[in-house]
Order: sequence, then C-alpha cells, then structure tokens
Amino acid sequence: MADALVDLDDVLAAYDPAIGLEVHVELNTATKMFCGCPAVFGGEPNTQVCPTCLGLPGAMPVVNGKAVESAIRIGLALNCDIAGWCRFARKNYFYPDMPKNFQTSQYDEPIAFDGWMDVDLDGETFRVEIERAHMEEDTGKSLHMGGATGRIHGADYSLVDYNRAGIPLIEIVTRPIMGAGERAPEIARAYVSQLRDLIVALGVSEARMDQGNLRADVNLSLAPKGTGTLGTRTETKNVNSFRSVERAVRHEMRRHAAVLDGGGSILQETRHWHEDTGVTTSGREKSDAEDYRYFPEPDLVPVAPSREWVDELRGTLPENPVARRARLQADWGYTDLEMRDVVASGALVVIEETVAAGASAQAARKWWLAELGRRANDAGVELTEVGVTPAQVAAVQALVDARTINDKLARQVFDGLIAGEGTPEEIVAQRGLAVVSDDGALGAAVDAAIAANPDVAAKIRDGKHAAAGALIGAVMKEMRGQADAARVRELVLEKLA
Repeated sequence: MADALVDLDDVLAAYDPAIGLEVHVELNTATKMFCGCPAVFGGEPNTQVCPTCLGLPGAMPVVNGKAVESAIRIGLALNCDIAGWCRFARKNYFYPDMPKNFQTSQYDEPIAFDGWMDVDLDGETFRVEIERAHMEEDTGKSLHMGGATGRIHGADYSLVDYNRAGIPLIEIVTRPIMGAGERAPEIARAYVSQLRDLIVALGVSEARMDQGNLRADVNLSLAPKGTGTLGTRTETKNVNSFRSVERAVRHEMRRHAAVLDGGGSILQETRHWHEDTGVTTSGREKSDAEDYRYFPEPDLVPVAPSREWVDELRGTLPENPVARRARLQADWGYTDLEMRDVVASGALVVIEETVAAGASAQAARKWWLAELGRRANDAGVELTEVGVTPAQVAAVQALVDARTINDKLARQVFDGLIAGEGTPEEIVAQRGLAVVSDDGALGAAVDAAIAANPDVAAKIRDGKHAAAGALIGAVMKEMRGQADAARVRELVLEKLA
C-alpha cells in the first residue's frame, strides 16, 4: 500500500526540514584501495579479484597512495582541515557483498574534516558545512535474478560480483543543513550537482552517477516549526541522479509529515528510492555507529601526510567550478538562462574548447545545444560521444563565417563528420556543398523566381521589401539551399528597384 503524503505547503507550515547528504565518490585510481587488482568498470564478473579483496585468510592489505592523494585534494577543495595523522578502522556488519564481513573505512579519525562548500542557487548562496571526507573501500555488487523489481524480495536467486569490492571510495558527509525551508529539495540537488563538478575538475573520478561512480544517500528529518531541534531521520540510499535527489527530499518531507500528523513516530531506517514511481520504500532499520563495532584496523599502518606534501597538493587544485562558470559567462556574454542551459546539458567543456579553437561563443552554444545536442539525445549518448570534436565544430563555423556554406548546409557537413568522411573542408568538396555566389547563376534563378511570382514582385516594387523573403525562399529551393542568401536578396532588390 502506498504511503500517505501531505501537501508540501502544509508540511512547510508545520515543520522545519533538516537534510544531510552522504556522497560516495569512486576514485579513478588504476588499482583498488588495498590491493593491486585493476579498478575498472564493466569487467566480466569476478575476474578482477585477489585474496586481499576477497578477504581470504592471510591476505594483507596495503594502502593505495594515489587514493590518499586524491582524498587530500578533495578535502582541500572542500576547505577542510587535513589530518596530520589518521588511521583506518573495521566497520563490522554482515552482508553478502562484503566478502570480509567488515568494511575497511575510517571512523573517528578521517583524513579531512571541518570543511564547507558555498552552493549557488539562482543567485542566492547557501553554505553547506562538511563534517568529514573519509577514505574507505567499496562493496561488491549483488544481482537479484528473477522477480519483477530486481530486488531481493521476490527474486529466484542472487549472484554476487566482487569486482567492485575494494574500489577506493571517498565518502563526503555534510552536517545537517537547517533553515532551508521550501528550498531544501533544491539545495540538496544543487549541492550534489556542484560537488560533482568539483570532483570532475579535480580529475579524481569520472563521477558518473549512471555508472555508480558517484552515489548520494539522502538523510531527512522534520522538526515541529520553530523548535530548532532535529527529528528522527531516514536515509534514502543510492539516489542516482540530481533530479532524483531533489525528488527524494520532497517525497520524504511529505511522507514524514503524514506519519507525524497521524500521531506516529518516524522509524530510523534506510529507504530505497524508486525512480519510476518517485517514492521510497522501507529497507532496513538503520544502525547507529556503536552497532558497527568499529575498531582500528590492525593490518594497516596509520596515514600521516606531511605538511609539505599537503601544501604541494594544495597548489594542484584547479579553479573552483563556480568561479570558472562565472568567469566564462562574463567572457562569453551569456545570460543566466543561457548559462544554466549550457551547464545542465553538460556542454560547458566542449563549448569552452570550441571557443578556444576559434568559434564565437554564441555559435558554439548554437551548435552544441541545438544541432549536436539533438543528435546526442537521439542516439542516447553524451555530447562528447556524438562523434564531432570541438575543433571540428569551430572549423564548420569558420566555413559559415567565410560564407562557403550556410547553417543548413553545415548540418550536412556534420552528417559527414559523424560518418567519418574527412575534414569539414573535404566533406564540402566531396559532397558539393559550397554556397553558390556567382552572380550569373544567381541572377538567372532570381529572374525565374520573379517571373513565377509577379504579385510578390509588384509588392517589392511598391517598397514592401519584407516580401523579398518569398522570392529568396524560391531561389534557395531551386538551388537546393546552396545559394548565397544575402547576395540573392541584394539581387532581388536591385532588379525590382
């Protein structure tokens, strides 16, 4: 039976929401966190494993130095303090995809702590405080076969793939975000989106939510209006898109309020998010830290990064993505709406590279968001996978600027580029796409259009120059779009002056 829900306006009138976000970032190291197995996506099940990541007796772990470096850089980018000394702990719980029956993580001694990120939301800034960013290993992956939901309930049997077990993770945990009110769902979405941009800029992860490189757990609680207290929280696990983060917060706000309004109590539990229906369902009762029986990992030495190394890594940090977007927007002259569309479509980098290759910012946005964006959407791929490079887009626009081709013909050039027919210039030559600007050929076509449309010609002679569009269209049709439209207009007005 579906959970009862309260209208969002009624929720906000009676309760103050508090949100917390736990984001797991899968690092792009070559090997796993504590062994030499390859850390790559998509291998055949159980082929990227060894005694260490399978937790076999006698196998000894060794910390991945690159993962530690990535953790420090993430911490610095989030304005965190970096621990001068920290260690790993064993987080004990039984689950089929945990081959050791414990997860090697960090507990009370994280590598990075006490940070913050300023989140921009439509010109308003919200500071999200970061409690900690700690290192740990990922679990394996359970596959529940049969049944309608893909979950263990109703499945015929389950399989476990341990390839993912031991992949390096950084878990970034916020402090409770309070006082957001009606904007709480939007802030949650904006935070995860901005955090992903930062991770990508750092180059430490692909951060693709569709592949599980970045996974968000959404914590929510409600407190009676004005009390300033924290209610009992629920944790919605593994939400896999920005939109779903926002929807999960909104749904849980409405569900919590319905329970509380009915005199019930919120159960501290994990919840599953259902993308298709936009609802959450109960998972398991949520354990507190003491239930995991943390204790220091005896097989790993502590991590003690020197101040010199931390300062050296601080110098490798890229420009903050928010500051970078503001700079690019000013350089390109985009409106706020145009820039939001660019960011939302994932076109920021390709547009930047297209402008660097010589195209104007407006032309680059036009091609990537309209023509190539449509093609990527039709093919179900990312913009970067559509088969056209920023340099090629700039080269096509250069041909348009030189009036060698027009926008309509440029679309055929993109067809040729995707088909691998050569450079834009070669495609124009091979396909015969060059614009006709020869006055002899254009003049004959204009004369024919005037003769075929005497009424339109009469209007133009009477000074109604807007009517020239009809004759220009006729000439363009006759010449299969290859006429120089600007020169055709000049000829029409000259002949009918």
